[in-house]
This record gives sequence, C-alpha cells and structure tokens, in this order.
Amino acid sequence: MDMIHVRAVSPPDLTEHAMTLLRAEPGVVNLVLQPDSAFSPDGDAIECDVLTGAANDVLRGLRDLGLVRRGSIVLDPVDTVFSDHAAKAGAEVFGARLSAPVWEQVEAHIRAEGRYPPSFYLFLLIAGLIGAVGIFTNSQILIVGAMVVSPEYGAITSVALAIDQRSRRGVRRGLWALFEGFLPVIVTTFLFALLVRGLDLQPKAFALGLRPVSRLISSPNFFSLVVAVLAGIAGIVSLAEARTRALLGVFISVTTIPAAADIGVSCAFAEWPEARGSLLQLLLNIVVLIVVGTGTLKCQRVIWRRVGARGRTRSA
Repeated sequence: MDMIHVRAVSPPDLTEHAMTLLRAEPGVVNLVLQPDSAFSPDGDAIECDVLTGAANDVLRGLRDLGLVRRGSIVLDPVDTVFSDHAAKAGAEVFGARLSAPVWEQVEAHIRAEGRYPPSFYLFLLIAGLIGAVGIFTNSQILIVGAMVVSPEYGAITSVALAIDQRSRRGVRRGLWALFEGFLPVIVTTFLFALLVRGLDLQPKAFALGLRPVSRLISSPNFFSLVVAVLAGIAGIVSLAEARTRALLGVFISVTTIPAAADIGVSCAFAEWPEARGSLLQLLLNIVVLIVVGTGTLKCQRVIWRRVGARGRTRSA
C-alpha cells in the first residue's frame, strides 16, 4: 500500500480550514493536530498519512489555502504500513488511483536532479574517460559502465519539466549545464586520445581500424531513434512511479556520453566521418529525450487526471 507522511505548519487562522479539508478526505489517516507547537515558522503542527491516490488532491488543497506561502509542507515516504483501516479505504475508495504518482514528489525529485554541483561535471568527465577507454579496447562493458556513471539524464529531465511548466529560465539553465558538461568531456577525451596516440599506446586492433564499438556509436540510424524514443518514455514513467531499476535501464540504453567520448577520440585520430556521426548521435539522443520526456510528462498528467476524475465520479 503506497502512502506518504505529511507534516505541515499552519498559521492559526488557517488551521480550521486545513483540518476540515483533511477530515473530509477518506485517503487521510492518522490525523494529528498540535496547536501552537511549531516554531520557525510559528503555528500549529499538523501531521497525517495520506494514501497516494488522495495525495495530489490533498496537497493541491493545502497549497490553495496558502500553507506553502505562510507555513510549510514536508513530505516523507512511508515504507511499511500496518493498518486495516487504511487498506480498506484504499481498496474501497481509490482502486486504480491508489497507484497514482504524487506529482509534488516527482517534480521535487526532478528539480533535485537539476542541480549542477561540481560533482555533476566531475562524474561526466569520469564517464567520458571510461567511455574513451571502452572505445580504444572495444569493450562494451566499459561503455555500459560509462553510461551508468554519467549523470546527464538529470539535466535532460529538468529541461523537460521546465518546458512542461513553461519555465524559460529552467530550460536555459538545463541546456547550458549540458553544454558546459559535454564540451569539457569532448576536450578531455580528445587530449587523452592525443596522449595515447603520441605514446603509441592504442591497442593493435584499434590501430588496424577494427573499431566495432566506435562504428556502432558513430552510426545513428532509425533504430537509434526508436531506442531514444522508448527510453524517453520509460525514463519519465520510471521517475513518476519511482522505479529505479527501470531508470537504470534508461541510463544504459541511450548513447550520450559514449558519443561525446567518441567525438574526442575520433578527432584525435583524424577520423572526421566518425566524429560527425558521433556528434549527430549525441544531439539526436539529447533532443529526442527532451521532446519525448516533455510529451510523456504531459500525457501522464492527463491520463492520471482522467483516472482520478473517473474514480471520483464512481465514488460519488
């Protein structure tokens, strides 16, 4: 049974309205009020557990009351629940809505991934160098490892969310982070490949032109587009439903960081057609992931909104 714990601080003049809203919602259980017990901000402390099927309506109602502006709302995940009352309410009232994403949590998670500390760029560089080694050694395992280490999907989903919310600042910030992240990766892998070439350290197969991994990366085609579209859909769905295993699969299915690494390696060895193909692969995947991610986000909202409206009609 999916549930979240809500902790709110309410100004005294809003507490009665908030409690009325929470009491009227069958998905709210374990409701507790502690008057004048909260500080910074000062007010009444309200705590309750909310079934996820009711969470979006409850949070929207508390926002409309002004608790975000004048008080605060904190959400905590609930891992384990033992409550026949909650189970009965979920089964009888919500049905399919019980698995609805809590959009406040989804958006908060995407926004958290859209912060770009120095470690974001460091992980990109590390992933790029791992990818470069994988290209030199024709190691698909290292290419997959580079995909897993690389954090660029957080920036991509942040851009998709910003487009969905019509935030130009968020779009610019995310795209600039991608540019600032991938450009050093290309330059670093180029310098690394120059060092390998200068010291004649490239493996014999690579020197002879046997580069199946590089050829695969630098040859975008119809199937690359299909994979990018499917990964974009799967990524947003897995974020909305907190399916970490599925999200990991997205990381290792789309060629972004290996393409950036291959640009640097190909330029160092004057393989210009491969460099152009890898650049096209990189741009193709980023654009498709953003566009499909934005569309999937909008579609999910519409679908769950209709499921919720249908469920409320049946309940009534």
